[in-house]
Amino acid sequence: MTRQGDQAGQLEELQQRIGYRFRSPSLLAQALTHASFAHEQAGEEESYERLEFLGDAVLSLVISTYLFQAFPDFPEGQLSRWRAAIVQESILAEVARRLCIGTYLLLGRGEEQSGGREKDSLLADTLEAIIGAIYLDGGWDQVKQVVLQLFHPELRQVLHTPSPDPKSLLQQYTLERGEGLPCYRLVRTEGPDHAKTFVVETQIAGRIWGRGKGKSKKDAERLAAMDALRQLGVLAPEEPSRHPCR
Repeated sequence: MTRQGDQAGQLEELQQRIGYRFRSPSLLAQALTHASFAHEQAGEEESYERLEFLGDAVLSLVISTYLFQAFPDFPEGQLSRWRAAIVQESILAEVARRLCIGTYLLLGRGEEQSGGREKDSLLADTLEAIIGAIYLDGGWDQVKQVVLQLFHPELRQVLHTPSPDPKSLLQQYTLERGEGLPCYRLVRTEGPDHAKTFVVETQIAGRIWGRGKGKSKKDAERLAAMDALRQLGVLAPEEPSRHPCR
């Protein structure tokens, strides 16, 4: 984006991508202004750095609140690991690319020539600045809604992947709910001796919650635990494939 171009039209386009309309579009314009561009304007423009500082804290609070409310039976350690996985730089950069944020950035000549529009760190910082701008413009309820919508695919993907081990995660979940240890029962084996496949089911308090099939009993138990976590609603199903941002 350039000051000479149709800035108002480009800001309108980005607001549609984000799903939020600013009462003060100047906040969005500032969130897109890199320090290199601001320096070239001899102080006439303010960069996004202060908004980035604010947005980093707001994003962390939104994700923390969501995890705290969605998983009341999970300990702090697991919630912290999930949050760290969601707010890492590569995830923020992926969300920014989906919004085509790089297209709208105001960069100085040097940053432009060095490929700044595609740098993960720069895209992640800009997304945080936009989140900070939304918070200032619309308040907590608005920014929470926008963040959860923008990060919906990433939230589901991270929560779909048990860490570090689905059997440990399932055991932790059942013990904290007073349901005892999960039981794994070999249902059957399939195939010849040299290429057996094992089918295992997971039982919790006498009820079957999951089933897994693998080339070893260990793999089958792991897949059965993952299936049980999905059936219990602890892990989300995989997100359907998404079309790239145009």
